[in-house]
Amino acid sequence: SITKKCVYTQNFGATMEIKRDLYLKKLVDRKENGLIKVITGIRRCGKSYLLFRLFKNFLLSSDIDHEHIIEINLDSIDNIELRDAKKCTKYIKNKIKDSKTYYFLFDEIQFMNGFEAVLNGFLYYENIDIYVTGSNSKFLSTDVLTEFRGRGDEVRIWPLSFAEFKNAQNLEFDVALSSYIVYGGLPHIISLTDDVQKSEYLKATFNNVYLKDVIERNNIHGKEEISTLVDVLSSSIGCQTNPNKISNTFASVLKTKYSNKTIFNHIEYLLNAFIISEAKRYDIKGRKYIGGNLKYYFTDVGLRNARLNFRQIETPHIIENIVYNELAMRGYNVDIGNVDIFEKKDGTTVRKNLEIDFIINKGDLRYYIQVADNLFIEEKKQQKFRPFQHLPDSFKRIIITGGITPSYYNNLGILILNIRDFLLDINSLER
Repeated sequence: SITKKCVYTQNFGATMEIKRDLYLKKLVDRKENGLIKVITGIRRCGKSYLLFRLFKNFLLSSDIDHEHIIEINLDSIDNIELRDAKKCTKYIKNKIKDSKTYYFLFDEIQFMNGFEAVLNGFLYYENIDIYVTGSNSKFLSTDVLTEFRGRGDEVRIWPLSFAEFKNAQNLEFDVALSSYIVYGGLPHIISLTDDVQKSEYLKATFNNVYLKDVIERNNIHGKEEISTLVDVLSSSIGCQTNPNKISNTFASVLKTKYSNKTIFNHIEYLLNAFIISEAKRYDIKGRKYIGGNLKYYFTDVGLRNARLNFRQIETPHIIENIVYNELAMRGYNVDIGNVDIFEKKDGTTVRKNLEIDFIINKGDLRYYIQVADNLFIEEKKQQKFRPFQHLPDSFKRIIITGGITPSYYNNLGILILNIRDFLLDINSLER
């Protein structure tokens, strides 16, 4: 590990260790690269903790003295004067006493008007290294890097992965997974002592922080519409859908008019706030993306469950969501794989579309992945294996499955990877 032991302390007195080595390594790898390191992600996923605890401790352990690590929390009343761009510029300049590198760590940078110009200006100093977090619309949006005119370097972080969640509490695998499936991985969750506290925290946070922020930021007048849209998306994780289908549902079931365009815009707002992510459909044989239906996954499954008042804990779909998040955290581009085949039925050639849960790539790596709760039922087994038989290439095939059966390669060369090995071993797909 590149971290020393770091303690995360909440105001209720509980202490625990949360290691976030994946993201810490990203910051370390980007150290002094001449760009502004921009830490993005959903609210309350640990951006400030990563920067001001883990990264700062790394710098100190690397013999960087305190005088060369400048923390500026613009949300604090103590730093209210530094929200003025000119005063902050003067403050930064006065901190530079020698030619050694100075590390400036900014939290809630959006409180400074014109922060883009201030930070861009300091990139011309060879001994300044800048790291920022924020939580307004710019820093909770996928287009934040445009603010830095190509000089920003994004480090996207997620709520706790399952491995981070389990290791922080030193739980047995089955106990940890059962809790993670229901309550997800927002860092504050592991500090709460009972189910009532956890569920109330997630419900209140979704309504009073995430959804409220999206509504206010985008000046949405139809609050009831987007609220119901979130419910629809929550109920359909792992299922293909599109704005037209959702609009028809509103018209036929809810007797409400909700236009395709408005639904599309509202989904974009949720995507930009990192509340949900989307997976596009990719035609494997045709080597092109297919318009229309997509799948949406929640950045945190606990928030998804809270939105539905914990009524729809459908383990197979939630596991699929967890797998999607884990793949995205590991830096893979994640799509839905589609394979068209033609079969004879009653003397007629019929076209059928077979789906592969995920087709992922990173650099020159490509993997085809199916997710199955088990492979004991023959029909389910064939449903997962069949698309692999019609692939036009020899990229690796993987089935991630529940249960305790050790991971193995079958006689077709398919890796049967149990969920434990997948979630706990970041290199499990390369085994």
